[in-house]
Amino acid sequence: MDLTHAHLLLNHVPTIGFGVGLFLFLWALASGSFDMKRAALVLFTGVAILTIPTYWTGNAAAEIICKGIDPGAADFTQGTTCPDATASRSLIQTHEGAALLAFGFIEFTGAFAWLGLWQIRRFKQPAQWNIIVVLVLSLVSMALVARAANIGGEIRHSEIRENPEITTPEGHFAREVGLMVTSAPYGWPSLETLHFIGLSLLIGVVALIDLRMLGVFRQASFPSLHRLLPWGILGFAVNTLTGMLFFVAAPGQYAHNIAFVWKIVLMMLANANMLYFTLFDEAWELKAGDEAPFTAKFASVSALVLWIAVLYFGSMLPFLGNAF
Repeated sequence: MDLTHAHLLLNHVPTIGFGVGLFLFLWALASGSFDMKRAALVLFTGVAILTIPTYWTGNAAAEIICKGIDPGAADFTQGTTCPDATASRSLIQTHEGAALLAFGFIEFTGAFAWLGLWQIRRFKQPAQWNIIVVLVLSLVSMALVARAANIGGEIRHSEIRENPEITTPEGHFAREVGLMVTSAPYGWPSLETLHFIGLSLLIGVVALIDLRMLGVFRQASFPSLHRLLPWGILGFAVNTLTGMLFFVAAPGQYAHNIAFVWKIVLMMLANANMLYFTLFDEAWELKAGDEAPFTAKFASVSALVLWIAVLYFGSMLPFLGNAF
């Protein structure tokens, strides 16, 4: 099993998962069901997390179809077909561009969905403006991901193509974005700066909350720290956006990098930990001086270990996988 198999396993998650989430969300709005609305927000958040490896592994699938040709390389667009005559190079890049657009909107939807879950914990219900934003973003995301999935299916199923070299409004959007990052004089350095700012926000908030659970700041109540959580999620969003732009700009140096693989896997586990803390943990009601329950301490220790491991493998990208 390799990354291509992983893409085949994951590529239906954004489409089907998001479709189920949208159905539940619309049903909740129509029926007024609070539990259904909460379930839809959880599903939107989970799909947004799983969409990260789905997009990343698509590069490996493209390389296999085109016999080792890097889709991010300058010579990828030379010629109209891959060595496998049933696959179109132009169509693969069009799929990549459509997928990048869908990815962006899905991540924004997931971020506002998580914010809605945070508002439920803090204020007992999500803000009305947040519900409207999630509704609009989810409708746009569903249309974009369905389009990306359809174009992806056309790559290996020439019988359903309108013509051999289909051209869509997305064009080669992903390659153009990647070129913009690498060609702009301050493109990559600016993204690196934003990446570290986001990392500082994320790790700073995670460390404060987890250390409180372990008794380091026992004089602080959890509600006083819990208002910092959106800043941590903002940091994660900045990291996700800048990290994906790095990948789009130079997919070849990340796609098969073992350090990058471990970084993504550990990041998924850390996000699952974050969802647990948001949804189920009993520590939300801790007052100043209260001892956190064992489950909260276990989740805190695992979160610290996971994020430290993410930092380690991110730092090891040039050394373990020769990324740069």
